[in-house]
Amino acid sequence: MLSGLGAAAAAGFYYYTKYNLPKVLALENKVKEGTASEREPGSYVDGLPVYSSGDLAKHADESTGVWVSYKSGVYDITHFIKSHPGGNKILLGAGVSVEPFWNLYAIHKQPNTLALLEEYRIGNLTKGEEADAMINMSDPYANDPQRHPVLTIRTKKPFNAETPTSLLVENFITPTEFFYVRHHFPVPDVDLSSGDYSLEIISDDEKKGLSLNLDQLKTAYASHSVTASLQCSGNRRSEMNRTKPTKGLEWAQGAMGNAVWKGVRLRDVLLDLGIKDSDENEHWHVEFEGLDIDPTSAPYAVSIPLSKAMDPRGDVILAYEMNGETLTRDHGFPLRVVVPGTTGARWVKWLTRIEVARNESQSHWQQNDYKSFNPSSDWDKVDFSTAPAIQEMPVTSVVCDPQDGETVELKDGKLKLKGYAWSGGGRGVVRVDISLDSGKTWHVAELLDPVKLSRQWAWTRWQANLPVTAKETEVWVRAVDASYNTQPEGMEHIWNMRGVLAVGYHKIKVSLKAD
Repeated sequence: MLSGLGAAAAAGFYYYTKYNLPKVLALENKVKEGTASEREPGSYVDGLPVYSSGDLAKHADESTGVWVSYKSGVYDITHFIKSHPGGNKILLGAGVSVEPFWNLYAIHKQPNTLALLEEYRIGNLTKGEEADAMINMSDPYANDPQRHPVLTIRTKKPFNAETPTSLLVENFITPTEFFYVRHHFPVPDVDLSSGDYSLEIISDDEKKGLSLNLDQLKTAYASHSVTASLQCSGNRRSEMNRTKPTKGLEWAQGAMGNAVWKGVRLRDVLLDLGIKDSDENEHWHVEFEGLDIDPTSAPYAVSIPLSKAMDPRGDVILAYEMNGETLTRDHGFPLRVVVPGTTGARWVKWLTRIEVARNESQSHWQQNDYKSFNPSSDWDKVDFSTAPAIQEMPVTSVVCDPQDGETVELKDGKLKLKGYAWSGGGRGVVRVDISLDSGKTWHVAELLDPVKLSRQWAWTRWQANLPVTAKETEVWVRAVDASYNTQPEGMEHIWNMRGVLAVGYHKIKVSLKAD
């Protein structure tokens, strides 16, 4: 397992890159314009002093200077630490290589981050010691599972991929092999036969705790199935990026799917723990931890309100099956949380620990990510503590067929459209509206799937056949849920720097051929 030492230092550069956008963007422009240093980051530079790994290890605090290495480069990041709010954490990584971190967290091994590091270059690492600095670490993603080639890959390491929208609404239930995949780290490989896996469940207000393996969980509690849609907080981010760039995966409209999940009710397990279903606990949270860990060995962890977990109509389950089969590794084997109506960030995979607590999770993922801000907010001034973590998702809708930019042959002078609509919190979609003339007139689509006004966790597919005479048209679609919430017209008024909750009208342009 990767030590938290070099990881912490490199994590500091990642978070600096993430939250100090002006300087980073300036470096990006230098890289794009070719005015940045032409040398490969971390390459050996003639004329610079040479230091051994022993020299590096002697510089582990501010009194001696804080040094790290990357490939053949040695860097003095003392000044960086003094001006960076996370400096104390970065000090944990002093005197070692940051390279293993970037092998693990390849999504952040970007030119701007490396260019930032090069600004602190002071010398070269003794030739031959680069490999030693790597701690003999092999590719941590080498054991990731195979994926279906139909998925549209957004990043390979960690693996993130979405379902092509042309396939997305062919079925009410999304086939598991086509279901979108969202990872932050390498995929854990759990061997149940080893007997090492268990689920720990504790409460900070009760002395009682539970420790169950998967078989014990299945035996002790009745099974429950729920059909629910899972959507990434950043679904449709690529559309929001047309207004102004955001930070996050370039999701189109396929970071969403619908599945049948089977497991045990979380409520039943918590009742066994002695948790009471009362108003006294209304501000409490249930925290979930997965087996996937970051380079500092901190697990992915988030929380949901206890009121949601204990709601008998909330249908929160600890799932061990997806679409009638054992969970795959990509989707959380052996156990994941299913929180219907809530953003996918709360559906923790590879679940290993549950804690009922008086406060929400203090993890990075709960406190400093998956939040939305005013469109005028920026990374320099944002205060993440002022915004709540995303839980229930707003209403959205998408045209899946035809595709944006496609040439479509009309049938009987009509344009056939298909797509999906969904709203969080169990609010059913009651109407889908379509316009072919920039909102002057609207048509009502046909809803293909049964809809309940509440406790509607699954998406609703829709279709329409609309007469059109133009040679090209722009299609607008919007949905209305059971609370009469609807989508905003454009992304510009809901733009946020993280690119989450991108729920403006979906708009596509198509060329038309007469039949």
